[in-house]
Amino acid sequence: MPSMILKPGREKSLLRRHPWIFSGAVKSADAIAAGDIVAVRAADGRFLAHAACSPASQIVARVLSFDEQEAINADFFARRIAASLARRSGIASTNALRLVHGESDGLPGLVADRYGDVVVMQLTTAGIEPVRDLIAGQLLELTGARTIHERSDADVRELEGLAARCGPVRGEPLAGDVDIAEHGLVFGVDVISGHKTGFYLDQRDNRARVRELAAGRDVLNCFCYSGTMSLAALAGGAASVVSIDSSAPALARAAAMVEANRLDASRATWMEADVFQALRKFRDAGRSFDFIILDPPKLAPTAHHVEKAARAYKDINLLAFKLLRPGGLLMTFSCSGGVSADLFQKIVAGAALDARADGQILGRLAAGTDHPVLLSFPEGDYLKGLLVRKG
Repeated sequence: MPSMILKPGREKSLLRRHPWIFSGAVKSADAIAAGDIVAVRAADGRFLAHAACSPASQIVARVLSFDEQEAINADFFARRIAASLARRSGIASTNALRLVHGESDGLPGLVADRYGDVVVMQLTTAGIEPVRDLIAGQLLELTGARTIHERSDADVRELEGLAARCGPVRGEPLAGDVDIAEHGLVFGVDVISGHKTGFYLDQRDNRARVRELAAGRDVLNCFCYSGTMSLAALAGGAASVVSIDSSAPALARAAAMVEANRLDASRATWMEADVFQALRKFRDAGRSFDFIILDPPKLAPTAHHVEKAARAYKDINLLAFKLLRPGGLLMTFSCSGGVSADLFQKIVAGAALDARADGQILGRLAAGTDHPVLLSFPEGDYLKGLLVRKG
């Protein structure tokens, strides 16, 4: 096995079991290619980890195992995938969930999501590419799915020197949407071209919270995409739900799902608009709401974008506080990895201050239990949210 030697003192993160090795930490390495497994060693020769290489990336290697005696072979990947599936066995009330969550399940670069009898896999690193076919076969065998579909089209693949790749991998090719069930609602998932792997699985618990809180309230759902939060609010007995998104096809899908679930479409309004502009128009028109949901797309994918993103987050939260009635609820999220939970709370607090509003945090929101976060890998804690009551 080729070796990668770190510079003196640069082994500290690995000793804390952080799975990333940055190119600047490397003193020397044998000739390696993308996907090669290397033995990572400290400057004094001590074994630190087995890692898969991504030579084109600043994250030049990602740890697969800290056990020197563990062989990285087909059995290794089969065991990791089987263990990951077993950890999700207790999740009920849905037939759609994340099966493998990258580093947090010991498989950096791999995401696998289940939608009924379809499994979607997404490979995001050069290190995981060589075992693509092996992983597809294991997912088919271990899940009993009829289809394994690939959605390796995330932007981060460019940083790994990889082209996008999508399409059927095993089983029957998909002919259209895949229907899933969640807390008694049915959603149609566009696995072939929808956001992420087709659906925001990470918001399942938060959709249930919306449903619990919506009764009798006038709800405003911003960046609604295919309207799953809106459906949850309607199912929970909201008096009205106004949903805003810039995508007309997403709004059409949302309206169709209201009909499919036999919810009261007269209580739903769909607006194709830029959320920032729409909120300003609502403010100028004196509109107000009891419950506002802000779930914008990723505004700060890296630390380089944080300052600009912070201004955007503050802007929409400030407008939300101005549109909320006294005692109203704000459910606000950031899925930006570059924005920490602490910074996000400071941004929301600053927005409340500028709106001359008091706010009480009623809950801290995160992804569901099928999106675990390793204690040693805080970067995996990408989705953070607050449930705030306006004073």
